[in-house]
Amino acid sequence: MAEGGPLGLLVFATILALIGVLAFSIRLFSVIKYESIIHEFDPYFNYRVTQYLTKAGIYEFWNWFDDRTWYPLGRVIGGTVYPGLTLTAGSMWWLAQKINIPLSVETVCVFTAPIFSAFASWATFLLTKEVKGTGAGLTAAALLAMVPSYISRSVAGSYDNEAVAIFALVFTFYLYVKTLNTGSLFYATLNSLAYFYMVCSWGGYTFIINLIPIHVLMCLITGRYSARLYIAYAPLVVLGTLLAALVPVVGFNAVMTSEHFASFLVFVILNVVALAHYIRRTLDEKTYRLAFTLVVTAGTMGAVVLVGILIALVAASPTKGWSGRSLSLLDPTYASKYIPIIASVSEHQPPTWPSYFMDINILAFLAPAGIIACFRPLTDSSTFIILYLVTSVYFSGVMVRLMLVLAPAACIVGGIALSAAFETLTRSIKYAPAAPPALLLSTQKEETSSPSATPGSLATSILKEKSKEVNSEKVKEKVAKRKQRKEKDALEKTVADKQVPEDKLALLPVEASAVGLVLLILLASFYVVHCVWAAAEAYSAPSIVLTSRTEDGVHVFDDFREAYGWLNHNTDENDKVASWWDYGYQTTAMANRTVIVDNNTWNNTHIATVGMAMSSPEKAAWDIYRSLDVKYVFVVFGGLVGYPSDDINKFLWMVRIGGGVFPHIKEPDYLRDGNYRIDDQATPTMLNSLMYKLSYYRFAEASMDGKGFDRVRRTEIGRKQFKLTHFEEVFTTHHWMVRIYKLKEQKNRVRGKIKRKTKADKSKSSSATKRNALKGRS
Repeated sequence: MAEGGPLGLLVFATILALIGVLAFSIRLFSVIKYESIIHEFDPYFNYRVTQYLTKAGIYEFWNWFDDRTWYPLGRVIGGTVYPGLTLTAGSMWWLAQKINIPLSVETVCVFTAPIFSAFASWATFLLTKEVKGTGAGLTAAALLAMVPSYISRSVAGSYDNEAVAIFALVFTFYLYVKTLNTGSLFYATLNSLAYFYMVCSWGGYTFIINLIPIHVLMCLITGRYSARLYIAYAPLVVLGTLLAALVPVVGFNAVMTSEHFASFLVFVILNVVALAHYIRRTLDEKTYRLAFTLVVTAGTMGAVVLVGILIALVAASPTKGWSGRSLSLLDPTYASKYIPIIASVSEHQPPTWPSYFMDINILAFLAPAGIIACFRPLTDSSTFIILYLVTSVYFSGVMVRLMLVLAPAACIVGGIALSAAFETLTRSIKYAPAAPPALLLSTQKEETSSPSATPGSLATSILKEKSKEVNSEKVKEKVAKRKQRKEKDALEKTVADKQVPEDKLALLPVEASAVGLVLLILLASFYVVHCVWAAAEAYSAPSIVLTSRTEDGVHVFDDFREAYGWLNHNTDENDKVASWWDYGYQTTAMANRTVIVDNNTWNNTHIATVGMAMSSPEKAAWDIYRSLDVKYVFVVFGGLVGYPSDDINKFLWMVRIGGGVFPHIKEPDYLRDGNYRIDDQATPTMLNSLMYKLSYYRFAEASMDGKGFDRVRRTEIGRKQFKLTHFEEVFTTHHWMVRIYKLKEQKNRVRGKIKRKTKADKSKSSSATKRNALKGRS
């Protein structure tokens, strides 16, 4: 890194610091254009947990039972959350308080992701440097600092687990490769600690504990076993697994689930291979064959026993020891068949081809060139990068959320490709011969060997005699210097002769090299422009505050906070609020009200109950919500302003999830010609469902044409005029995006029946009195 001396080290440190500044600053568009707020849905839960941690302390956090979620079940927060993000932000806030920096918890949470984006860029530099050198490392770091795929999950305000997990992922890979290159037990221990931090931060740690064993197994199969490989892997499995088991949300899953079995199996194989190498070094050939036979026999028996135990453990689980999300990655159709709650999440859907260009841009085209560069030469570290890229490409093709895991791999191979291309083109220009090399060398030799002019014409003979001794000494010095210079030139020529063939192999014509450099600069400039646009426009807008541009200017839709504010100020603190699970975290954090379901989605039956209520007629839904002590229900509706992510568009998943648990909810009852319709062709079941009524109640009156035209579905609704019998509208936001309803009390209906019965009794008694009076007269 310091090849250019102190100045080179200063330039290198400056570039690296500027990359960190770039990674941080490009993620601040959301704060500059909008405000410093938490984005999306899950970050609000993380923010709420961090608030509790800073107020109550670490011990209370581990034992926190949250009774405001999943009513009436509740949730043990300390045992069901990955604590890495919360503990990191809480430590940053505590440190700021200690050095008298008055930052709020919200401010720390908002800027955690941009800060760790800089750390991730530096970790990418370290990893790429171990594989292909400093130039490739700096290029990869700069690419990761701007890649849109990573920006989408790390803008200011995106306080989710991935904010710190991507740094932990890349840093763990760096320490593994560093240990692989050095064989240092110190780096192996650090690797286990980095893996522990990754386990604390994100459930994606299973990607690490499966990718590294695959790489180790590949090295063993290709005959690349070494002591460095053993040191890099064995401590990670032993120490890393023990540390992972300390995380409450993981616990014994670190040794009991199928996601971890591959690491143990490869660990056994690695020890067998290590034992075989050790025996071969210490025994003669004959004894070695006998020992090898015994080892293979014992190893086979042990492997059979181990495999039998694993099969028994796997067979005892309905999902064969795999989690639902893992099975969805291995079988992309699994979730849609068996777990609709996973398939209903938009980020669990497969990406489209344009999304690759949107999220990684030119890196999709540079990746093949980077793979080729990794084969020149092929090392243990470069094979790991190739495996990382290939596996992440597959997983990103299954689940769009895992484009985030692909981003570092694409940046690494893209940085390697760009660095190799720039090096080849600049070397071709630098070493392009302006004249034949032989002529240049002869000219230099003639210049160095040409005699200097003598000053005899101006000096007297007396001075010559007196200076003879001095001149003779100078001549001797010149001869010695000339001899040293000739030896140096000969040495340089020898080295140049050895290097010229290698250089000539990669040299290109000057004109082609210049054109290539211009094209690469234009390509890099296009990447920068695209990344800045994505950061400023595509990924900076918080989902809780929406904007739209029209001829009149920019319009801001702040309906979500308006609705949560109304719930917070106009309902009782102990009231229960029902909605679809997407909005549970925000309701708890911003409205401070108890919710029935939220984004944790740990209880499918509870979510199906809410789905059944939304799919049922009004009276049946009222009964379901009353059984859950619900007092308010709200729906998100976008038909008036054209907001596509509303509950009507999510309704098909409510039906499927509800029908998966409660068989009387049948999806065909809501379909007309295989489609969900809300116009006059909609089925009666659809028109009478609670979701339809709560969304379109009084909609025809509020629409501009008076006919109830839905701007999202682009059709006129089928049922316009109807009344609610068991729910009453209490609040609708300014743009009709959130509609809040209150359940009517049962006692009002009972009193009404009593009154009606009393009137009937009175009428009967009055008629009987009249009859008696007539009889008396007669």
